[in-house]
Amino acid sequence: MSNWKSLFPFTSRWRNIGGHRMHYVDEGQGEPLLLVHGNPTWSFYWRNLILGLRDHYRVLAVDHIGCGLSDKPQQYPYRLRQHTDNLIAFVEQLDLNRLTLVAHDWGGPIGLGTALALKDRFSRLALLNTGAFPPPFFPWRIRICRTPLLGRAAVQGLNLFARAAIHMAVEEKDRMTPDVRAGLLHPYDCWQHRKAIFEFVRDIPHSPRHGSYAVLQNIQQQLPSLDHLPTVLLWGMRDWCFREECLDLLHAMLPHSRVVKFPNAGHYVVEDAHEQIVAQLQSLMKEPLPCESREARS
Repeated sequence: MSNWKSLFPFTSRWRNIGGHRMHYVDEGQGEPLLLVHGNPTWSFYWRNLILGLRDHYRVLAVDHIGCGLSDKPQQYPYRLRQHTDNLIAFVEQLDLNRLTLVAHDWGGPIGLGTALALKDRFSRLALLNTGAFPPPFFPWRIRICRTPLLGRAAVQGLNLFARAAIHMAVEEKDRMTPDVRAGLLHPYDCWQHRKAIFEFVRDIPHSPRHGSYAVLQNIQQQLPSLDHLPTVLLWGMRDWCFREECLDLLHAMLPHSRVVKFPNAGHYVVEDAHEQIVAQLQSLMKEPLPCESREARS
């Protein structure tokens, strides 16, 4: 019998966002870090970072609507713009300031869209195997999952997208214990509960005609306006989806960011290298903010 809950010893909390309950955890005190997951994970993915940081900082990790322990409505606009609006509402409801954004996969554009909309509330960025632009390539594995009949049957019916990820997105296989696998898969236990996973896959824009293409393009155009913030790009180099080209694109838009490569980590870089990532985030939190640097010089 699985004991995944012992790996996630946090108090569950919820906020009403647009009439639906958004689940999150809120641990520790101090400067806040906002952890934003991608697809097909949830706040469980961040468990080791929460444990490693909560003694010195306030660490918040959300579950997008449709994901994790949040509500999973069946009639819902599961699109990038809606997820971003939800996170904006969450930040404003909790009146969060001096935020450090920590974002992975789809959490990148969702979190960065929020940071661009609420610039005065964000102080630092940590981006992990993600993108903030229309995809520069389209892996065949993703194309298959997008097909209307076969893709939906595989992703929602058989849960193949999430099940494949626990094998294909991790390089350190010994870390993917039965309890870890059970925790990652727990919220996605039936067809209805996997709707958001399929909708996230469908929301990857394959052409400018796709509704989320312009949203990603707008984030790409605005992202250099955040280059003054202390930023670290943390990258698993064995990621077949967010390959090194994505890292190079992000670094070009944020040229003052610090790049840390993990040569033996995959897409689930936090599963492969959480100890090093905790250390990198602790280092990021000690970097002076732009206003603090100016005050020190004066």
